[in-house]
Amino acid sequence: MFTGIITDVGQVRSAEQRGDLRLVIGCRYDMAGVDLGASISCSGVCLTVVDKGEDWFAVDLSAETLRRTAGGLWQEGARLNLERSLRVGDELGGHIVTGHVDGIGTIEGAADVGDSTRLTIIAPPEIEQYIAAKGSIALDGVSLTVNEVEPISDGVRFAINIIPHTAQQTTLHALAPGRPVNIEIDILARYIGRMMELRR
Repeated sequence: MFTGIITDVGQVRSAEQRGDLRLVIGCRYDMAGVDLGASISCSGVCLTVVDKGEDWFAVDLSAETLRRTAGGLWQEGARLNLERSLRVGDELGGHIVTGHVDGIGTIEGAADVGDSTRLTIIAPPEIEQYIAAKGSIALDGVSLTVNEVEPISDGVRFAINIIPHTAQQTTLHALAPGRPVNIEIDILARYIGRMMELRR
């Protein structure tokens, strides 16, 4: 369980295809306090620490994880939004995030609005019903608020604003049109949607 409040930006030092894809990710965490088997959200994907060193940790990505997440994140040199799992007593500063990607969106546009950046994202039809204005959403693991929602023929267009602090503390400042992003819908919307399906 995570909050969508990013605590470090790591970088993929190596990507090795074994049975699964093994990533070594450099970070600024005190790895002495991170156990093997711990969960770390890597750009919105909950991954398990399988090895570690003083300033790095390793994770394995299965073919299913690769299929369901945004391309381009899992290669050498890529920068990733990192968040360690929530502990009892931690402040819930964002919203409840599970690290399970619901869909892959595409950045449509980025525009400066005051000191902030307004991003428009195209999301696939299967998650359209779960995206609501003023609702919570996670993009590449970052907790954000949806400002506007507009249905389109092949899904939904929605807009969010990135304040300067969020841009500085995450990889979102580098998002450009055409870039795929991991989307996780709000967990409450997911469960309400499931209940509605069962009632039909």
